[in-house]
Amino acid sequence: MFKGSMPALVTPFKNGELDIDALKNLVEWQIEQGSHGIVPVGTTGESPTLSHEEHELVVEVVVKAVAGRVPVIAGAGSNNTAEAIRLVRHAKKVGADAALVVTPYYNKPTQRGLYQHYAALNECELPIFVYNIPARSVIDVLPETMSELAKLRYIVGVKDATADMARVTRQRALCGKDFVQMSAEDPSALGFNAHGGVGCISVTANVAPKLCAEFQNAMLAGDWSRALQLQDLLMPLHSAIFIEPGLVGAKYGVSVLGHARPEVRLPLTEALPETKTAIEAAMRHVGILN
Repeated sequence: MFKGSMPALVTPFKNGELDIDALKNLVEWQIEQGSHGIVPVGTTGESPTLSHEEHELVVEVVVKAVAGRVPVIAGAGSNNTAEAIRLVRHAKKVGADAALVVTPYYNKPTQRGLYQHYAALNECELPIFVYNIPARSVIDVLPETMSELAKLRYIVGVKDATADMARVTRQRALCGKDFVQMSAEDPSALGFNAHGGVGCISVTANVAPKLCAEFQNAMLAGDWSRALQLQDLLMPLHSAIFIEPGLVGAKYGVSVLGHARPEVRLPLTEALPETKTAIEAAMRHVGILN
């Protein structure tokens, strides 16, 4: 169920407010282009600057727009366990297929605290993906802790942003082959899947969903030669999107294609002119912009 190319969907704004029409249109476009799932209100969806009401509304709109055609993994992370429980319960209530819960940032809990955090979320009875991103949260769910989490019924997988390919193999050994490992890093998704991953929760898929889906399909089919060709083709776009924070680059690329405005909320700012030029050049390189 959970595999392939799943865009970490941007959240469109219009004059500082949620642009619900653009959000619905983005969902339709993503499904038409072959994306295997939708992941709203993650970091790329600007969850840190959304109110609780906005966060919940985005999840509701996306679930309704998807209408069961592909899985929806709703962002539901917080460094406050009680708040994360609230968000997971809401995602379950409105029909999301799973929740994506980032490791508690800033607090710097121990491995024991991390286990207890996710064990409490397990009680919500909605499938949960652990979002392990040490570069942002300053903590790392170690493979040994992940193996204990994998024993919990509703901890079904991980979105891994460590870019450590050997970790994928180690976690397969510790957590079992049914534990779903999704890459969080577009540039290293090829190696991630080669080590046993089954997909990517992707930033680049906001801009090039068809190519990212084709890339994942090739790997899932074992066509590594085709996957390598697509990896080489997409790499300049990965690089350009991440010149500035990835969601800024993704939103600009989406705006160039006419699907949403490039607006972001402070403390982030819109892409610089030189970044925009680089993104447009990369979009032409992959053939999605004339």
